[in-house]
Amino acid sequence: MSSIRRAVILGLTALLLSACVAGGGRFETAYDPIPPSVSGAWRLAEVRVDVPRTLVVSEARTLLPTADIVWREDPAGDRHAQVDAILTDAIARGAGGLQGRRPVVIDVTVERFHALTFEAELRGPNWGVHNIAFTARVADARTGEVLLAATPIRAELPALSGAEMRAARAQGQTQKSMISDHVARTVAGWLGTGPDNRGSFSRQGN
Repeated sequence: MSSIRRAVILGLTALLLSACVAGGGRFETAYDPIPPSVSGAWRLAEVRVDVPRTLVVSEARTLLPTADIVWREDPAGDRHAQVDAILTDAIARGAGGLQGRRPVVIDVTVERFHALTFEAELRGPNWGVHNIAFTARVADARTGEVLLAATPIRAELPALSGAEMRAARAQGQTQKSMISDHVARTVAGWLGTGPDNRGSFSRQGN
């Protein structure tokens, strides 16, 4: 094997290994919008969030923990319950624009809630993703009739790291506020009561 060919192969191998370590790829906020002609008849009665105990939690102090739930801003404790509280509040805010006459319950099942570790926040700029995914179902609050079968919703957004993170924290912006606001906007867009929040981006991290 020539020295040039060997150098090319070694270079490509290093690049692939680097990509595997760094993580990254294409991320998006995605959902199937509900026509306002449908959701306009609804009024929010309750949000019920299920964070299955089968979802794996990581407390590893690494850049990219392998887990379904990664959450550090709240004190150490029941991460499933903490995720439940964050999403219940955010989804209720996002659905607050429902002003119809028919009371509905939004049932949510969480599939992924992967925020940044403190170690990942210390990296340079343009690193990290808050990766949130769940399904949402709408039912009549009085009869239990399913008005909309469970539908997948992805609410992924770029995280802040390095100097941007430090500046944001100094102004009171946290991971929780970023995630909560994004999920609320996503739910409003899904329900047709707010601007369409769908979009995609490329980013290192996960």
